[in-house]
Amino acid sequence: MRRVIGVLAALGLALLAPVPAANAATSTPVVFVHGYTGNASNWVAAETVFRAAGWSSTRLFAYEYNSYGDNVTNARGLATFVERVKSQTGQSKVAIVNHSMGGLVSQYYLKVLGGNTSVSHLASIAGANHGTTAAGSCLVFVTCQQMFPGSSFINQISSGDETPGSTRYATWYSPCDGVILPYTSTPLSGATNNYVLCQTHIGFLADTLVLADIAAFVKS
Repeated sequence: MRRVIGVLAALGLALLAPVPAANAATSTPVVFVHGYTGNASNWVAAETVFRAAGWSSTRLFAYEYNSYGDNVTNARGLATFVERVKSQTGQSKVAIVNHSMGGLVSQYYLKVLGGNTSVSHLASIAGANHGTTAAGSCLVFVTCQQMFPGSSFINQISSGDETPGSTRYATWYSPCDGVILPYTSTPLSGATNNYVLCQTHIGFLADTLVLADIAAFVKS
């Protein structure tokens, strides 16, 4: 009987728990940008966390691009996608959450294409922001050539101000990454760079603590 009463009490508390209310922050559309060989399904956990934090599903979007093409083309596609999201939601800015090579696509959009005027927050999860030597295994593809440290693409997005405009920038990176080599490639000068004690490259996509931290950052 005591166990039944305890369960009922817990259920009652759950029912009384406040439901996250929509506010100006959670009205901001979030655009997720996957990494090399990724797709929209990479963001299932993130979307769940963002919904729990107060976002409506109608404010969460996943941009997909050609992992084997050209990140300049991919960034231009992101620019078009963001404009479509802004038009659809009636918002003047979006937040971008990226992973891995999605960092390169996002940085080119914000810095070279002037997209920072349309982005309130940029969160980079294990972003290949300064390249990764792991790209040496796939140099047959243009995107991997661009992702290799010291490439002209990397130099273009890294020269001068790495965090242009009024956009708020943050990164999450870990020595256990294993794909972004060196792992210190992710932090951006001028961003809030969050060191994660030990998380793998793909593990970040399911790390609800990190994802909740990112949702809080986008709300700030």
